[in-house]
Amino acid sequence: MTTKVTVAVIGSGPAGLSCAARAAEVGVSHVLLEAEAQASFTIYRYQKGKHVMAEPAILPLRSPIEFAAGRREAVLAKWNEGLARHKVNIQYNSRVAGITGAKGAFEIKTAAGAAYQAEHIVLSIGLQGNLRKLGVPGEDLEMVQYQLDDPDEFEQETIVVVGAGDAAIENALALAAKNRVIMINRNDEFTRCKQGNLDLVLAAIKDGKLECRFGTTSIGVEPQETDGRRGCYLAQTPQGVELIPCDRVIARLGATPPRKLVEQFGVRFPSADPAAVPQLSATYESNVPGLYVIGALGGYPLIKQAMNQGYEVVEYMRGQPVEPADEPLLRKKFSDFAQARGVAEAIALVQRNVPLFKDMTTLQLREFMLESDVRAPKAGEIIFLKDDYTNSFFSIVDGEVLVESVGKDGKVGHIALKRGQFFGELGLLSGRRRTATVKAGEKCVLLETPRRSMLKLIASIESVRQQVDYASLRRAVRTHIAPWISPADLEEMIGDAVIKTFNAGETLFAEGAPADGLYLIRRGSVMVVQNIGGREIVLSYVAAGHYVGEMALLSDSPRTATVRAAVTTETIMLQAKTFNEVLSRNATLRGGIQASVLKRLSDNVKRENRAEPSNLISFLLTQGLGEATDVLLIDESLCVSGEVFIENTCIGCGNCVRNCPYGVVQLAPVDPKRRPPSLLAWLLTGLTQEPGRERHLTGKGQEKKAVKCDMCKDLSGGPACVRACPTGAAIRINPEELLDYTAR
Repeated sequence: MTTKVTVAVIGSGPAGLSCAARAAEVGVSHVLLEAEAQASFTIYRYQKGKHVMAEPAILPLRSPIEFAAGRREAVLAKWNEGLARHKVNIQYNSRVAGITGAKGAFEIKTAAGAAYQAEHIVLSIGLQGNLRKLGVPGEDLEMVQYQLDDPDEFEQETIVVVGAGDAAIENALALAAKNRVIMINRNDEFTRCKQGNLDLVLAAIKDGKLECRFGTTSIGVEPQETDGRRGCYLAQTPQGVELIPCDRVIARLGATPPRKLVEQFGVRFPSADPAAVPQLSATYESNVPGLYVIGALGGYPLIKQAMNQGYEVVEYMRGQPVEPADEPLLRKKFSDFAQARGVAEAIALVQRNVPLFKDMTTLQLREFMLESDVRAPKAGEIIFLKDDYTNSFFSIVDGEVLVESVGKDGKVGHIALKRGQFFGELGLLSGRRRTATVKAGEKCVLLETPRRSMLKLIASIESVRQQVDYASLRRAVRTHIAPWISPADLEEMIGDAVIKTFNAGETLFAEGAPADGLYLIRRGSVMVVQNIGGREIVLSYVAAGHYVGEMALLSDSPRTATVRAAVTTETIMLQAKTFNEVLSRNATLRGGIQASVLKRLSDNVKRENRAEPSNLISFLLTQGLGEATDVLLIDESLCVSGEVFIENTCIGCGNCVRNCPYGVVQLAPVDPKRRPPSLLAWLLTGLTQEPGRERHLTGKGQEKKAVKCDMCKDLSGGPACVRACPTGAAIRINPEELLDYTAR
């Protein structure tokens, strides 16, 4: 027997619940088909006691089903009450086996043999049935799991949590109460989580409640007992391969759309990217008329967004005009955007004018716009200054911006970037200061996107990553190596360029090796070392935005020094043959490179016989100098706090602590039984232990870690710690100047 309904909702997650409840509320015949024996199975599988967030906080909720942030159990109870109160026709254990027919007469069959005929179908099946696995040997071992039901089941274990999204963070935080937890984050920061979770995980790492390996990927999992633990997790860290004995590995790597199943229903995807979502209309309708997609499958994984869609899609099917919940917010953002009438037209114009967004769905772009700001600066207004610490990303929706540049004659000029281009990607990728001053041109309209939002987009859409990579490669070469060559020569130079990533300590090229190319450092930093008299001497430290390897290229001789990554470093390698061909027909470029070679040779000669600064820079690089944009130094001859030691924490008068407006400088306890070795004694005699090698422990027996400082970037007077030092002992310098400074 076939049951006829107006709308069949497949999947009872937040979107499906809201959709079916709205249909029941307005008297639309419906059926809600759930494959499991429990409604909203994804939320049901959340870890016990998990706090469910009501994000995005700025959006109002429109749904017959109540929802507010709270514990998983309370949220599920409210939803079950709502199902009963609205008398939703929900059918459990009803996994859909096939869909045929067309709008007005869809035929649905379940694996249990039930049949339904529906005028409309709403897919809200989510993604959790397609969890990503580790993709390494051992991924299916018993000690590896991809879900956490109850964190209280585990005590006194060492647990590796792989992932950096909300689920991974929430699992790690819950488990850390009774276990040693080590998080594995393949990136250098957390870019894909909600702000609340970001704050919590950074605080937990800072306080030593859990550990995190940044820039780390999985190699494998071995089941052999190691150091009293069930097995061993193998990780590729920036420092090399690390074996982590552990009792279990919990991988929370997200999920991919059930593409094959959805394609069987006739729904098409815009690209072959596994993370791609179906192309939908503004009313959530797919390419199949009458078949709608809402919730996580449509690219909206946040609960409040999904529930709003469930409400709205019923109204669209009923022919009732309804304004999307985010419409008032977007309307306000576009208030200064005179080129468009209404939000829909403005969204379409942004996508049409900025090719970077061409593969984003309209719904994805709406969400992206909520996180960004639309700016219409007046001509001549400064967008950002050279050497600023800001790191947002700008897309030019209309008009132009002017980038300051120095011409061959030394005069300051401007390069115009037009509609459709973007800028700010160098700071976005490198984390370094702005490389140029940018001003607004005529009729300028910009989209300013926060760094975390842009990094999330780059990680989510392959075409965006490729475009940003290519533009940053082109602009980095133009900015740092060849500012005056012709566009044709620039394209030739970067045509066979290769982006390479090196872990800390890994060699870019070795002394005596043939010259393979010029290495432009896009992110991270390197140290240049040379073997002199059987001893390795650090000749220089080179940070992002500079290049190495030019000496051997110009002289057509083997490498004269070894270059190693000080931290995880990303480079653009310009192939030797191509680079030299372009160099041969550009006298100005050749002259600039030759001047760089002469300066480096002069600096190297000065440093070759000075071992002390070399030892110091080697030590400081191991302490994290390679990741710094500025270094805080203390002049011992001026400091009134006694002897100053190089440690992970600061000791002294305490003025920097009291005056730091961000609370990032701390006076940490040290082991009273062990006096730290003197930096001066170590440098002069070499008889004492190297500073920093010792372990100063907190009360919990965990090594204290330093926290980041942003140098009071928003304060015109500069770093408060430097200004507050009563004797002028505290100073800040660029790390690249440190070798010369230490030799004074």
